[in-house]
Amino acid sequence: MDADQATIRRILTELGDTWAVVGLSANERRAAYGVADVLQRYGKRIVPVHPRAETVHGEQGYPSLAAVPFKIDVVDVFVRSELAGPVADEAVAVGADAVWFQLGVIDDDAARRTRNAGLAMVMDRCPAIEIPRLG
Repeated sequence: MDADQATIRRILTELGDTWAVVGLSANERRAAYGVADVLQRYGKRIVPVHPRAETVHGEQGYPSLAAVPFKIDVVDVFVRSELAGPVADEAVAVGADAVWFQLGVIDDDAARRTRNAGLAMVMDRCPAIEIPRLG
């Protein structure tokens, strides 16, 4: 249930610039840290969402999506596949426009639920790889 290029382009260019990065911590060795940096360089506002609620890349962190006090456009998910479904459900509940499951994060049922709720959905892809391809 892979996203098509039109959906990827729409999320990256049309659905808003506030990206909650679930699983983002101040650990520079983690993939989420580098991806968040790339998103910032392309003009996205990143919102770290992690139980420790750390400030990362100069942005205040929050312990959950529900704790973020402003509109989230895209939820970028850096958690194990078995934890991704509840994050996608929370993204729907907080009114996000899109959910993006990172490389290796796969949950077909969660992707189906998310799309059925009217959100754009990408699974098993990386925005830091896709965004430079837009040209």
